[in-house]
Amino acid sequence: METKIEFHKLKGRSQNGYASWGAPWEKGIVGKESGFKLFDENGCEIPVQSKIGAYWPDGSVKWSFHSADCSKARGKMFLKAVREKESHVPMASETDFSINVDNGVFNAKIPKSGELLIDGIEKDGKKLLDKAKLSFILEEREEKDGMLLRRETAFYGELREVCAEENGDLKCTIKAQGIHKSKDGRELIPFVVRLEFFKNCPQIKITHTFLYDGNENNDFLKGMGIKFYFPIEGELWNRHVKFVHKNGIFHEASKLLLSWRPKLDSEIYKRQLSGEVLKFSDQNKDFWTAQSDMAAWDSWRLFQQSPTSFELQKRTENSNCCYIDCPGGEKSLGTACVCGENGAFLIGMKNFWQKYPSGLWIDGMCTEKAEISAWFWSPDAKAMDFRHYDTKGHASAYYEGFDEVGARAQGIACTSEMSIAFAKKLLSDEEMLEFANFVQKPPFIVASPEYYHKTGVFGRWSVPKKDSPEKIWIEKQLDLALDFYIKEVKRRRWYGLFNYGDFMHTYDSERHCWRYDMGGYAWQNTELVPTLWLWYSFLRTGREDVLTLAEEMSRHCSEVDVYHFGEYKGLGSRHNVRHWGCSCKEPRIAMAGHHRFYYYLTGDSRVGDIFDEVLDADFSTLNIDPLRYFYDKDKMVYPTHARTGPDWAAYCSNWLTEWERSLNEFYLQKIKTGIDDLKRAPLKLVSGSDFEYDPQSGHLRYIGENAAGGTHLAICMGGPQIWFELADLLSDPEWKEMLALYGKFYFSSNEERQALSNGLIGKREFSFPYMAAAMGAFAAEYYGDDVLASKVWEALIGELKKQCGFYVQEFGEIKEIPWISTNFAAQWCLNAICALDFIGDYLEQK
Repeated sequence: METKIEFHKLKGRSQNGYASWGAPWEKGIVGKESGFKLFDENGCEIPVQSKIGAYWPDGSVKWSFHSADCSKARGKMFLKAVREKESHVPMASETDFSINVDNGVFNAKIPKSGELLIDGIEKDGKKLLDKAKLSFILEEREEKDGMLLRRETAFYGELREVCAEENGDLKCTIKAQGIHKSKDGRELIPFVVRLEFFKNCPQIKITHTFLYDGNENNDFLKGMGIKFYFPIEGELWNRHVKFVHKNGIFHEASKLLLSWRPKLDSEIYKRQLSGEVLKFSDQNKDFWTAQSDMAAWDSWRLFQQSPTSFELQKRTENSNCCYIDCPGGEKSLGTACVCGENGAFLIGMKNFWQKYPSGLWIDGMCTEKAEISAWFWSPDAKAMDFRHYDTKGHASAYYEGFDEVGARAQGIACTSEMSIAFAKKLLSDEEMLEFANFVQKPPFIVASPEYYHKTGVFGRWSVPKKDSPEKIWIEKQLDLALDFYIKEVKRRRWYGLFNYGDFMHTYDSERHCWRYDMGGYAWQNTELVPTLWLWYSFLRTGREDVLTLAEEMSRHCSEVDVYHFGEYKGLGSRHNVRHWGCSCKEPRIAMAGHHRFYYYLTGDSRVGDIFDEVLDADFSTLNIDPLRYFYDKDKMVYPTHARTGPDWAAYCSNWLTEWERSLNEFYLQKIKTGIDDLKRAPLKLVSGSDFEYDPQSGHLRYIGENAAGGTHLAICMGGPQIWFELADLLSDPEWKEMLALYGKFYFSSNEERQALSNGLIGKREFSFPYMAAAMGAFAAEYYGDDVLASKVWEALIGELKKQCGFYVQEFGEIKEIPWISTNFAAQWCLNAICALDFIGDYLEQK
């Protein structure tokens, strides 16, 4: 077994700068006391900071997390496990009142309480940044005398808890938590902000999360952002602003040195806009006369109002005057530079145009302190309205959960990323584009698909092989499906702060658009696990465009579709027109299984928070039983219900993630308790799938052969993928046999199922074999059953051939797959990826 892993920088991502990534290790080869060293392909050692991320059941390392400056790497990189742990000199030190970070470039002070996020950044006694603080603007509405009145209230972020979450010599992460507060003392909208510092690096990465705890009928989001205060010095003509857009660089100065009369040398204007610091003698009367009559521009407002339109305006130093329009465009990259004679401040917001309505404001360019506001929701936009789209449910007509209105925004969250940086002088256009690309497409360090597959860290999935006509056809369809959705995001403009990352559920071939307005047919909200489809697709192909799709889906679905606090904590909302709109609040939507890939490949700390939040999601079903309309509560023995899948399977993903992260035996035991209960059920895993459930003990109680919503729900929400992993981790032969029995049972005829169950199965339907293909393939491999393997492939391939494959058709200028649903695409592709690993060899023999 290897104690060395080969990595490379993913093409299509920035090739320079610091990166953080996860390294998977095969079971039993790296001890928990091990250290790590990183080398480039020439054998030159690269400084690396490391920590353990997860363990195998035997206590050996499963995942390790690393940070390094990948600019230092030439070609491939090799990570080695060594006996000695590397020693670190912490970057941060603490006092009673602040955490102070010295990264070798500057010193930053982060208060432990109060209204400042950053209380100064200095270099050699010179202030690079005066301060930074959080800003939230609330809009409240009231009807009076037939008129709708709007009132805006400004809130500032107040820090309540601050800690050094990671404190090494290469990377330091400060986690700040608090709540926004108004001047009259009202508290609203909690936040979590992480500041990441890197050794000898002038950049700071910022991850900003806000959680909605308002009253959606009255508390509307008018603005959300961070303000930075940059000391700026020098003459106004040497004070520059730059914005980076997709269509080029916008560059101006507070005074533009172009004059009609007295006429100035045109070279002066050229030199100014090249970034040169210009000095003029007192004897240059023409210059001083001309500049005294020039407008002094003090403020700029960038507003991305839609995914295809931004406007840029500016105003002079007189606040009583209007803003005028600057050249606008389609897509801004949300990157700006503010520069004076004393240096430059850079800011870049990731996914700026994709997560509209976003904004960047620059104010005070004619003063001693410029104020740069990064708006995740721009105050220039209409306020965000969290209310539902109707006053009643549409369960029958539009596939919503129940007829009750269960929409609730209280408890959801939204996370955005950005970076700031400092420079000695104005950056060139090429340097600005490089910084913008780093923010939008940061470095991503990966191993080969073959290595990920060999380690078994994500269960059973396949690496592409094209050694038979059937495999060639399947791989072609997998590629077509990915390409369709990558382009569909752009074609259908699935963008916006609360939308970007998600797909729509079902296509409307008559209107030639997705059913955006039809209840459960609108946003997907992880239903039938497109998350797993995308992440396995990335692991097996290494495609950067697929990675982007998977990353953004995980970021969105783990935040907006999930309840992070309150009575529904750890649950998520089923698919709907509004992401929080469905009355079904389900553990499957929020489960850790969706996002383990993202967490382990990147070490993302925010996703780690979410794993903690969903860990005890089963207790939240005491507040909202998923089967509350199917059973009489007065006749129940246990306090709530859980279906084997998707509910208990989702809990298993949460508990497995905790067990491997911490070796916490309590949650391992909860998994084993449920498995033992299923072993005692008449048909074992086939039984149910409805059970009564006790969150306190983790016990499932058999209540007969009933499957509310359909038997397929047990195996189409990611359950099989988690169960396959558990089969390899638990060393429990009977559990493997139970999985195999389930797969064989599903692909048996109705007569055979009645015989196998002695008639107990009754009228339960097993009507979606393509969704059960992975389970059937597991069984075919387990039993060495070629007949069963043939049934699985016939079901899977035949189901897609009914629709003639994932081929795009044209209707005028519209490109579409008229029959498409994300349910089908995600489940067909996921099952094909898994089945190829179990019984791909059968296709070679045909």
